[in-house]
Amino acid sequence: MPKRAHGKSPFRFFDNREKYLLFVTTCSEKWEIAARVDRELRHVQPHPPALKIFDAGMGDGTVLARVMRSLHQQFPTIPFLLVGKEISLEDVRLTIEKLPDRFFEHPQTVFVATNLYYYEAPGLMPKAPAMQGKLNWHEIALDGTTTYAFDRQIRELHPVLSACWRTRTSAKSGNPRYVQPTVLVIYRKDHRFALDRVIPRLGEADGQYDLVLASQPYQARLAAETKIRNVLAPLCEALAPGGRMLVIQSTGNDPGMEIIRKVWPDENPFRTPRRMLVEALKQAHRRGRPKYRCLIYPDHRSLFRYGLHTLPSEISDNIGTSTLLAAWNAAVYVAQIEDARLVPVLRDGAYLEATKKVVRRHGGLWFTNESFAVVRPRR
Repeated sequence: MPKRAHGKSPFRFFDNREKYLLFVTTCSEKWEIAARVDRELRHVQPHPPALKIFDAGMGDGTVLARVMRSLHQQFPTIPFLLVGKEISLEDVRLTIEKLPDRFFEHPQTVFVATNLYYYEAPGLMPKAPAMQGKLNWHEIALDGTTTYAFDRQIRELHPVLSACWRTRTSAKSGNPRYVQPTVLVIYRKDHRFALDRVIPRLGEADGQYDLVLASQPYQARLAAETKIRNVLAPLCEALAPGGRMLVIQSTGNDPGMEIIRKVWPDENPFRTPRRMLVEALKQAHRRGRPKYRCLIYPDHRSLFRYGLHTLPSEISDNIGTSTLLAAWNAAVYVAQIEDARLVPVLRDGAYLEATKKVVRRHGGLWFTNESFAVVRPRR
């Protein structure tokens, strides 16, 4: 965790909207993650009343929307329950704006967004009794049968989100925490009867899922034990019998990290490779209930690349400043460099030359993610 500067809370890389949105729109990571999830879906075996998926950090909903298309292709007649955890108000807005066509193509869909913590969100209920009484539970049944009708009603939810998705900053960690716990449930009104057993009810959610997606769910620099305790262990507990959790994280073995080390030679943000995390997770399971199986996967299945969107003409002797700025932003975003460390570097200006050298040498910019899975046996 970054140290505090001048008495202020530490900077959290994923709360910087400008860096995040520029990264999402200029890089293909979300597309490639969705493709990786698509391959994992071949091993998912849903059971009645619905295929249930938990997204442990929706972001702007790009991955989830693409996964929903894959789900419909593979399971066109099965009801879906899709639960997404997200603390960012803007990301929830961006996500639900992608839903109208999903409700049109797959009418038997129940979508749920919540700002609860990792250890609460799968069950859609705060753990603290004091917070249970403050839970905002909103159930929205969409009228109509067209994407226009669905979009109009979803846009009308923005004031509700603004009131319910307020956050405060933790004095201890600097992490955003919800002011009021909130659950938002959306489905089509004309399919309410068929979805009766799928729609979660206040205090009755079983918190068990066929697939849990944990893509970049923690800060890279945290210790393996912290990542297991605060994120991965609670998500393992959310797996239904036969359920799978797919974990995706950055590796740093790529040109993006070359850029970072030209500026900060000793930088090493990615300290818990998948083999270390899997071993720590196995140890945690041995101390508890040994009911999970970890699939570390060989490199050809685990590793996948994504890159900066560029045209061949943009990577030449005279690389445009906008391309270099996008490449630099992607590198510092992936490496989770705090703003306080960026200020003196940006004043100097040498970072653009460092970025240019790396991009030119590789003919572009790409990054490497790795993945592994955790499976709960059916028996």
